[in-house]
Amino acid sequence: MRKSSIFVLCASLAITACTPENKQQPAVVVSDYPSLVSLFKEWRTFENPPKRDGAPDYTAATFERRLPEFKELQERLLSIDTANWPVEQRVDWHIVWAEMNGWDFNYRILKPWERDPAYYKTIWMERSDVPAHEGSTHHGIIDLWTYQFPLNTESEMKLIGELNTIVPLNEQARLNLTGNAKELWIAGIRDIKTQSADLRALLEMPGVSGQAGLVASINSAITSTNELATWLEAESGSKTGPSGIGKENYTWYLQNVHLVPLTWEDEVMLLKRELTRAWSALKLEEHNNRKLPELKAASTPEEFNTLAERSAKSFLTFLENDEILTVKDYFEPALREHLGRFVPAEKRNFFLIGMHYDPRPLYSHFYHWFELARMDNEPHPSEIRREPLLYNIFDSRNEGTATAVEEMFMQAGLYKDDPRVREIVYIMIAQRAARGLGSLYAHANELTMEEAGKIHSEYTPRGWMKTEKELLLFEQHLYLRQPGYGSSYITGKYLLEVVMADYAKMKESRNEEFKLKDFFDQLNAIGCIPVSLSGWQMTGNNSGILAIGKK
Repeated sequence: MRKSSIFVLCASLAITACTPENKQQPAVVVSDYPSLVSLFKEWRTFENPPKRDGAPDYTAATFERRLPEFKELQERLLSIDTANWPVEQRVDWHIVWAEMNGWDFNYRILKPWERDPAYYKTIWMERSDVPAHEGSTHHGIIDLWTYQFPLNTESEMKLIGELNTIVPLNEQARLNLTGNAKELWIAGIRDIKTQSADLRALLEMPGVSGQAGLVASINSAITSTNELATWLEAESGSKTGPSGIGKENYTWYLQNVHLVPLTWEDEVMLLKRELTRAWSALKLEEHNNRKLPELKAASTPEEFNTLAERSAKSFLTFLENDEILTVKDYFEPALREHLGRFVPAEKRNFFLIGMHYDPRPLYSHFYHWFELARMDNEPHPSEIRREPLLYNIFDSRNEGTATAVEEMFMQAGLYKDDPRVREIVYIMIAQRAARGLGSLYAHANELTMEEAGKIHSEYTPRGWMKTEKELLLFEQHLYLRQPGYGSSYITGKYLLEVVMADYAKMKESRNEEFKLKDFFDQLNAIGCIPVSLSGWQMTGNNSGILAIGKK
């Protein structure tokens, strides 16, 4: 029987040409799960493009040549009969289906290799707090954070080999970047210039100056990167087109790639609701707390370190003693790597402002690092879920959960010792709703990126988004590059609340006790996959997935 939920927004979902119902099935039908796993491995091999002069090849001719192979993989996936599979295996099928839809959408619509200069950024200095880097990235990126300096001989040779792909990739960029997305083009120049600065910083890493071959590769990469930035600036004056993908494309992508059972219009309504709710709740909290002392921000490194230590212990103790979830041995070291440091008041961005009052709301969002530590220490038994999902398909799960637990942990009692910290939580919700709302209008081409940023800035309480512009530019640029990401914090939060409601209703119908610890432990065990799939596996409610994929 098809289960449904009264907690889900009504959405008019489009059934796409990729779904099994709208495509003639191939003659050969398979129905065993190992065939899916085998196909998944072939798909992931295909998804990594061939090389051109040592760099990933994104030329138009190569895409055209490879398209029939993609169609064959897609047809094979659609030929698999999953009707008698257990739910967790059917979930895996949908993950592969979504990834293939992602490749198809990139090929047809998003075309980051043609429209988005930031796509050609190669150097990444830090690990992302989600399973893969946020936004579109090419297949030859260099994660410098994975290297230990000074380098041994093996690592030096490996890094030289990776750096030597930058020159041919930058040359290819001039060939491929034929798009007319004005704002993506101009904003992307900043990313390329940042890469030049990061390469110069690499020259200062311990031991690098004494490795002549490595220094030569770095300098070549710097020269090439600077030349690309100069070329981008020279071409920018000719760019006049929109950068958003439009409402119809946005909805298709949201539903068929990120498996979010909502439309562009649904997300606008939801984010407006969360924005007004957060503002009203903040004012009620301020009224309730009006006789309590105001929060005092740490004003010295010593004060901040004391605050961070006290907050980390309070947070971890709460998770353990209040039976929120099973606290693994690797949670504490994962959190302690990100406790933060003192920053002078005039240099604090939005998140650092709140952190200097009380870091626990942000430490709640650092649920991210627990999830990455779990992926490192307890790889998922499913090969399909073990590595990060492609195309940021994980966003509703990872960003949504990290945002949801800020409020969930608050409501479960985290701030009994200091109710004024609750105010920070509502400020953070309002900021996520405002920035996501701006990004939705930017993708509809109803606002420019700058105008979207004004919503982000003006509707964040207490002027906390007006203190440091770098964060504002970074976030709005990312969300224009990666459809659905800017809204995923709030929509993912909402979808997780739907799952919790369905889970509680299921427990009640069985006359079983709802235990928060069981809920989070099951969610964590399922892995970093879209919330709609997590909910299906946890509760049997597959109404959203049926509406999208009918499989």
